[in-house]
Amino acid sequence: MNTVNVCASSYGTVQWADIDWSRCIRNVRKLQMRIVKATQVGRWNKVKALQRLLTSSFSGRALAVKRVTENEGRKTSGVDGQLWSSPEAKSRAVRNLKGHGYKPLPLRRVYIPKSSGKKLRPLGIPVMKDRATQAVHLLALEPISETTADWHSYGFRPERATQDAIGQCFTTLSRKTSAEWILEGDIRGCFDNINHEWLINNIPMDKKILYKWLKAGYIHKRILYPTEAGTPQGGICSPTLANMTLDGLEAELKKFRWQDKVHMVRYADDFIITGNSQELLENEVKPLVEKFLSMRGLELSPEKTSITHIDEGFDFLGVNIRKYSGKLLIKPSKKNVKACLDKVRKIIKDNKVAKQVNLIMILNPVIKGWGNYHKSVVAKETFVRVDHEIWKSLWRWAKRRHPNKNAAWIRKKYFIRVAYRNWVFAAEVKGKHYPDGKPLVVRLFQTSDIPIQRHIKIKGEANPFDPRFETYFEDRMISKMRTNLNGSKRLLGLWLSQNGNCPVCGQKITDTMQWRIHHGTRKVEGGSDNLSNLSLMHDDCHRRLHASDLDVVEPAAKSGLRKA
Repeated sequence: MNTVNVCASSYGTVQWADIDWSRCIRNVRKLQMRIVKATQVGRWNKVKALQRLLTSSFSGRALAVKRVTENEGRKTSGVDGQLWSSPEAKSRAVRNLKGHGYKPLPLRRVYIPKSSGKKLRPLGIPVMKDRATQAVHLLALEPISETTADWHSYGFRPERATQDAIGQCFTTLSRKTSAEWILEGDIRGCFDNINHEWLINNIPMDKKILYKWLKAGYIHKRILYPTEAGTPQGGICSPTLANMTLDGLEAELKKFRWQDKVHMVRYADDFIITGNSQELLENEVKPLVEKFLSMRGLELSPEKTSITHIDEGFDFLGVNIRKYSGKLLIKPSKKNVKACLDKVRKIIKDNKVAKQVNLIMILNPVIKGWGNYHKSVVAKETFVRVDHEIWKSLWRWAKRRHPNKNAAWIRKKYFIRVAYRNWVFAAEVKGKHYPDGKPLVVRLFQTSDIPIQRHIKIKGEANPFDPRFETYFEDRMISKMRTNLNGSKRLLGLWLSQNGNCPVCGQKITDTMQWRIHHGTRKVEGGSDNLSNLSLMHDDCHRRLHASDLDVVEPAAKSGLRKA
């Protein structure tokens, strides 16, 4: 069945499989760019009109439903227990997603452990309809938040990551003339304590909808609790609302003289502020921050807020930032390394009787994810040490399984030689072979194999919804995909030949998405690995393709993508 161009004209009878996603994305993108332009010149009545147009459009509603039915939380229900897992349910959701008479249901309260493992973090899980409603209003709010955001705010924003915040720390602190004192700030219960009145008066979106979200309450152990403050962690709009609450602090800090060297780097509710003296940060900067936060119902956490000299170093976003004899080095923090090793050791302990292949498949994503997070800092020595600690845990695991066998026998069973390494934890996968007929072998990923690559920090003023930065973000996407495709010129060429688009839905395949390689003619039916038989597509699109009769469409006309 060929994909039909479906948009608002077919609103009443649309079927999920018939939606033209490329057209929906174009429609929403055009409205978002118009919102940015209106925001930049202060035409707020025009902004409101464009927001209403976007939130009531078919394209906006369809993309909102698509988002909440394809993200990681799609299998987690709210208080009504409903999920939109079938195409029919998704189509019905698009038709019924209307603002008139909208009334959100209470959130389902759950608790998850914090990174420290000692405290629990409360999450509020909305029902599917409320998630989709938040998602469509976020499409209209995010262009404003990105236009008015602090330049050096990096948390929960499109096209920004922790590596950008860490990179800005290096830029701010690495010079000989840089500030030497750092105020490490942490806001106590940021999401839970934001003043509702401040949000309603200052967030540029539908006030009635926002009020209903904030006052929806939550249910825990079948008891309904009211919400008098805060925006729930777990809501799609919550990170953007929290960011907009904290935006403006950077402008306040610019009131200091340039000689004071006062600069801020913020990631969500964690931030650092630099200064040329401890007294300046303690007596002038900190009171200013406290006043700024108090107007929003927030306060600094005394136990997590401190003033540190750069020679002593400080931990921020999982790394330690410190000067050694005047040279700034950023390394994985001891606390972060310990958390990784504790997680790996727990996995090994919990899989005492598991097959070696299964253990490797569980460990590899954890080890690789941690290593990739730190590959842009000074981490080579840490990688070697982490690999050694993991090896020791695996050796103990293997010895416990065979208490009556000697070391040589255990080594031969569980470890192989690869190139110059003699102790590689690896196993054969039964029933699977390489093209040359040799048995398929999986081996444990080692962080020391990851090359250290400097992260190119995003420009502070860059706005992904502003057409002036379209080429800039396109170049960054190509650079990131080159890394994400493991440096494979073959896969990068395949991605470029598709103009960076998924051949099923027409959306961009980016480094933040899961993707799969699709064989036009399956290998079991004689298909080859030649590029002419391959396509890169989103993981969800790949599942839909194999579960239905969707067609793979030809790539659109050249969009200007080029090799970086």
